[in-house]
Amino acid sequence: MISTATLTSAVTESDRTDKKIEISILMPCLNEAETISACLKKATAFLARSKVRGEVLVADNGSTDGSVQIAERLGARVVHVASRGYGAALQHGIDAARGRFIIMGDSDDSYDFSQLDGFIAKLRDGFDLVMGNRFQGGIAPGAMPPLHRYFGNPALSFVGRTFFKMNIGDFYCGLRGFRRDSILRLGLISSGMEFALEMVVRAGLAHLKIAEVPTMLSPDGRSRPPHLRTWRDGWRSIRFFLMFSPRWLFLYPGIALLLLGLAASSLLLLGPLPIGPHVSVDLHTLVVAAMATIAGLQAISFAIIARRYAASRGFLPKSLRLEKRAHLFTLEYALVAALLLVVLGIAGVTWCVVQWVTVDFGPLEYGLVMRVLIVSMTVVVIAVQLSFTAFLAALLDIPTK
Repeated sequence: MISTATLTSAVTESDRTDKKIEISILMPCLNEAETISACLKKATAFLARSKVRGEVLVADNGSTDGSVQIAERLGARVVHVASRGYGAALQHGIDAARGRFIIMGDSDDSYDFSQLDGFIAKLRDGFDLVMGNRFQGGIAPGAMPPLHRYFGNPALSFVGRTFFKMNIGDFYCGLRGFRRDSILRLGLISSGMEFALEMVVRAGLAHLKIAEVPTMLSPDGRSRPPHLRTWRDGWRSIRFFLMFSPRWLFLYPGIALLLLGLAASSLLLLGPLPIGPHVSVDLHTLVVAAMATIAGLQAISFAIIARRYAASRGFLPKSLRLEKRAHLFTLEYALVAALLLVVLGIAGVTWCVVQWVTVDFGPLEYGLVMRVLIVSMTVVVIAVQLSFTAFLAALLDIPTK
C-alpha cells in the first residue's frame, strides 16, 4: 500500500502537467513484450490522426523480457516503478504524467488505443472520469470468460451500483480516461488490482462527474495466462465493496437483526407463541432473539464508528447526516443511557432472585422467571456494549497531529 502522506505530497507539489500536452496515454507494464508494441503503435497513431497534443507513457513494474527496450524504441516515455503491483504502477504513472487528461489501459492489446475519440470528447465536455463499457461496445469471442461475462462482472457491477448509488454499467473496464488533478485529489491508496475499483468507487463518493463510452474488448494478445484469478479477485472485489460501505457491511444487517430480535423478544416475553396447530416457540427461541438483539446493536455501533473513522482518515467523505447527529453519540450521553439500562436490567434480575427466595431457594416456575431473566441479562449486556462502544468512539475522536 502506498501511504496517504505520499499521495498528499504529490498533490500539493507544483503541478507537473505540461500546458502543451493535453493527454497522457498511460499503460502499466509487467513483461508485456508480446503485446506492448501493438498497443504503443495504436496509441501513437491515434495522437497523430486526432492531432491531439499528447504523450505515451509506460509505467514499468520491473519487466525482464525486453518490454522497456521495446517501449523506448517506439518513442514512449518509461517510468520505472519499484513498488510492485498494478495499482502502484498506475499511481506512479499518474503522478509522472504531463497531460491534463490521462487515458489508462492495459498493455495486453485487449483494448484499441487507436479509438479514443469518445474519451477525449467526454473529458473536454467537463467529465472528471470517463469509463469504458465493454457490454455496450462489444466483447469479441474469447475475450472474456463466460463466467465473467454473464455472471461475475454483471453481478459485481450491480453490487457496486447498489452500494454506492452510481449509474455505472461496467465497473471493471480497464480502459478509462480522467482528469489528472481530480483523481490525484482522491488520494487513492490501493497498490494491487483493487486500484481500478477504488478509483470508480471513490470518484462516485466524491461526486465527481462520471460518464461512460462504448468500448470494444478483444482477446488478450499474450500467450501466457492473464494475471486475473476468478474466485480470488471476485472475493477481493466483494471485500473492497464492503469495507468502503459501512452501511451495507454493518448498518443494514445490524438493523435487521435488532428489529427481528426485539420483535421476537417482545412477543415471547408474554408466553409461548404458537405458529401452527401443533408447533409453538418458547424460551429457546427467546434466547436466540436475545442474541440477535445484542449482535444487531453491536453491528449498528460498528457502523457508526467505522463511518466516522473512515471519514477522519479520508477514505470516505464526511456524512452530513451523521455529523448533524454527532451530538447524540457523545461519551456522556451513551454512559447515561447505559446506566439506565443497567438499572433496568438489574431490577429484572433482582425480581428473579426474589422469586427464588420466596420458595426457599427451591425449584422455580420455569417459564415466567426464565423469560424475565433472559430479557434482563440481555439489557445488562447491551448496556456494557454501549459503554465500551462509547469509549472506543471517544478514543477515535481524539485529535492527532
